[in-house]
Amino acid sequence: MNTKGWLLLNQDIKTELEGGVNNLYNFKFDKAEKQFRSLRRRYSQHPLPYFLMGLSQWWKILPTNITEKSVDKLFFAYMDTAATKAEALYEQDEQNYEASFFLAASYGFSARLHSERHDWAQATVAAKRSLKYLELSKQANGLSPEFLFGQALFNYYAVWIADEFPWLRPVLLLFPKGNTELGLQQLRSVAANAVYTGPEAKFFLLKIVSSERENKPAEALQQARYLAATYPDNPYFQRQYAMQCFNSGHFADCEKLSTSILDKYNRGLTGYDSFSGRYASYYLGYIQQMKYKSLATAKEYYQRCLVFSEVTSQTEGYYLHATLNLGRIALKQNDLAAAQRHFKVIVAKADRKSDMYQEARDYLKAQRKGARQPKTAVLAAGKPASARS
Repeated sequence: MNTKGWLLLNQDIKTELEGGVNNLYNFKFDKAEKQFRSLRRRYSQHPLPYFLMGLSQWWKILPTNITEKSVDKLFFAYMDTAATKAEALYEQDEQNYEASFFLAASYGFSARLHSERHDWAQATVAAKRSLKYLELSKQANGLSPEFLFGQALFNYYAVWIADEFPWLRPVLLLFPKGNTELGLQQLRSVAANAVYTGPEAKFFLLKIVSSERENKPAEALQQARYLAATYPDNPYFQRQYAMQCFNSGHFADCEKLSTSILDKYNRGLTGYDSFSGRYASYYLGYIQQMKYKSLATAKEYYQRCLVFSEVTSQTEGYYLHATLNLGRIALKQNDLAAAQRHFKVIVAKADRKSDMYQEARDYLKAQRKGARQPKTAVLAAGKPASARS
């Protein structure tokens, strides 16, 4: 195997770009892209700089819950160029497993965004190509932890991805079955040792261990703490850590993080938008209500949560819980008109099988009958049932 020219194995390039990768994940996109463009000037025929530029666009999209579309074209252009450059290297040498790696990675990221945009045809084509080259690049898994990243994700997700994404079933039939335990083991190895794919592996580890499927809250808290400390200006990692602190009852840390998030939002730091504000304002409202018993301050934060939620069209989850708690606070303050207004929103928007719907419906029904307010209306504020995203 001739590895001459493989940048993933070039220690000098790795040392040079480590700072650029850190800047990318710390949302210093201008600094990161300046370094990536410098690499592109010297290695214009290699896929690495184009892939990193595409990854930079991806992280401009991700914190908005994938709703930001202004850089879609740029993202796809960079990933397509990375694939084109890698294809040229692969055609010269079919044992160029670095080229296979970049083909798998570029098509894989493109498939992710196409699926988020519900472009199933494009997503299926890209996923099929990604898996084809992922299988080919397996030969290099022992050369560098970077090569193991795609295989780790495939091993973990392939076991159940057909149930989650049925449009991929015809594609998956062509490939070996996955192995979740092996996938997690491989992902931890990549997270601990890789430079280019290490942060992405840590991101996926956090998503996996905090999911209902794995439900490892202690490990999720540990992963989130590391990412938040390593990349303190990454809004996604900050709010994920705040979420894990909230879910595990570490309210002092959650309060500190949430206050910092809103401060960075007010200062206009890159990526700190209404999506991050929605999380932080809900947590602070809950803490003010339950820990400090400051209903007036809690109301202010909950109302900010509603505004952030409406701006981002995220009128479920935290939005509904903030509304419910505003209704409960209104009852404590004997503001029956406000309570009725908030509970009507719950009845209109909440799942009819949920406790909050039952509570709001019972209150409104009692009001219509002229009865006294039900006892359930003054229960302690509740956490969102699925504070995971």
